Amino acid sequence: MTAPASSAERPEGFQRVAAALAACGHPHAPRWLDVPARTAQEAADVLGITVGQVAKSVIFRSRHDDSAVLVVTAGDQRVDEHRVAAHTGPLGRADAEFVKARTGFSIGGVAPLAHATPVTTLIDRTLFRFTEIWAAAGHPNGVFRLSPQQLQQLTGAPVADVVQQP
Repeated sequence: MTAPASSAERPEGFQRVAAALAACGHPHAPRWLDVPARTAQEAADVLGITVGQVAKSVIFRSRHDDSAVLVVTAGDQRVDEHRVAAHTGPLGRADAEFVKARTGFSIGGVAPLAHATPVTTLIDRTLFRFTEIWAAAGHPNGVFRLSPQQLQQLTGAPVADVVQQP
């Protein structure tokens, strides 16, 4: 499969993220990768960064209202569902169909913004170890650069301690 030649030919999710970033005045347009980066490790390898600098998106299903709960954490961390639930209420697992329906993105390309429906978002504090991070841009081949502070500004999400303790 060849990469789309222009941004107008790129997938809708990528275009939606690009438009949202432009509308917010974000200084870094999304970048289209030659290969998909569906995991934090794949993204780190392609970008030449540490896995912790990848802003990993983890989606849960709210048992209260069946909405999506997005946790954005450092790629080298594991989310603790119980710690997330302390902020959001009871949670369940989100399958690929649920993720696509609620966010408009496929697993491996879930961006922290420009979702199809409103989502509850939490940003894990461990991302703030880094000055520069990279997040998915609506497709496994799409990423964009930002700081943890910019992530918080773009999403309006609170910062919380929601990863497993060593």
